[in-house]
Amino acid sequence: MKTFREYQPGQALLFPVDLNEWLPKGHPAHFVNEVVGSLDLSAIYASYDELRGSPQYDPRMMVRVWVYALMKGICSSRKIERALYEDVGFRFLSANQQPDHWTISEFRKRHHKALGGLFEQTVRMAEKAGLVKLGQVAIDGTKIKANASKHSAMSYAYMKKEEQRLRDEIERMLKEADETDRLEDEEYGDESGWELPKGLRTPEERLAAIKKAKAELEQEARERLEREQAERKKEAEARGKTFKPTKDPKTAEPRPRDQRNFTDPDSRIMVGSDKAFIQGYNAQAAVDAETRIIVAADLGNQANDSTYLAGQVEQVVRNTGRRPKEVSADAGYYSDDNVRFLESKEIQAFIPPEKVKHSEWRTLQPMRGRIPKNATREYLMRRKLRTKRGRARYKLRQESVEPVFGFIKEELGLRQFLVRGLEKVRSMWRFTCAVHNLWKMYRAGVSFSPAR
Repeated sequence: MKTFREYQPGQALLFPVDLNEWLPKGHPAHFVNEVVGSLDLSAIYASYDELRGSPQYDPRMMVRVWVYALMKGICSSRKIERALYEDVGFRFLSANQQPDHWTISEFRKRHHKALGGLFEQTVRMAEKAGLVKLGQVAIDGTKIKANASKHSAMSYAYMKKEEQRLRDEIERMLKEADETDRLEDEEYGDESGWELPKGLRTPEERLAAIKKAKAELEQEARERLEREQAERKKEAEARGKTFKPTKDPKTAEPRPRDQRNFTDPDSRIMVGSDKAFIQGYNAQAAVDAETRIIVAADLGNQANDSTYLAGQVEQVVRNTGRRPKEVSADAGYYSDDNVRFLESKEIQAFIPPEKVKHSEWRTLQPMRGRIPKNATREYLMRRKLRTKRGRARYKLRQESVEPVFGFIKEELGLRQFLVRGLEKVRSMWRFTCAVHNLWKMYRAGVSFSPAR
């Protein structure tokens, strides 16, 4: 007779008594348990100085759960709640506690700044482990969908049209209300009154929202003109000329096609990686080209990548205390100001002045002959990138930062933000970049002191 292993599903205890034996050695949950124990979570604990009501879940446990969830590509608080019952890794990290999805979500919302701030700690951890080389830092951006539909956006031109339509509608409804009020007073006397139509409230609120959005676009237009005039003045002074503005910024108006989204006003219409228009944000990352550790991360709602380069480089210096030897980026980051900025930092730049397809780089021919005396930065950059060394150094960008974005979107599951507002979205992007760095350290075999 065949003998099988003992199998008793109804027995009182199936798991080992020691939580550390629930999972095999080397499991990612063990790494998360240890690394979160090494993080400084004082910014989170400080908000619990005065505890009232029933005891709350330990913040260190909640951070472990969120880190492990993102490592597994889970962003939904409801899915995390379910995993806390069904997934052994989650049960191990939570010590078999099961906070509900509201508690999980509120923890993320309440501490989004502190969670985003963990990114700098992961950079320092990676540097201590020898994973930050800074021979070359590759900078790039990717557009990620906001928690809003592009169909909820409205252009400035349509706002003006819609504002007038709503004014006319409200005026008509008020007149109808007054006329109905007069007729009912004649019929009922003092026995019955009249309330404004139920639908009046919605147009008023919509009109208020449109007015607010219009005012924001008008303020942006004034600020944009001020920046443009300041840049022109700077350029004119550099040439020894005087700049005389022809338009007062106070009178500046938005462009007719400028838009504002009513669901997430901070998000913008952008062109995504598949060349389709999305309502989203521009997520930025600076990656160590040798190890693929993210050494700087930021996010904004400006579609133009060139505006982010200087800030990314300065953040690399703050996070690591060192300057990279080289910086590479695609053509979207090229500008004379950006190249001049890198020169002032004594950093070699590898940024093409025009877009070149990946397949075309290997066929580019070197630029022969003497360098002209009046050669521009654009000419010198183009010439450098056509050399054998220039092509090889720029190729590192394609092999480092682009795979990082692919990993974040495919493995970590970040294809759309679940929070709204620039500040919260930036925090979640930086927290996701922190989790990416932790994954890289786990795969590199980095170990930490036992968890507290």
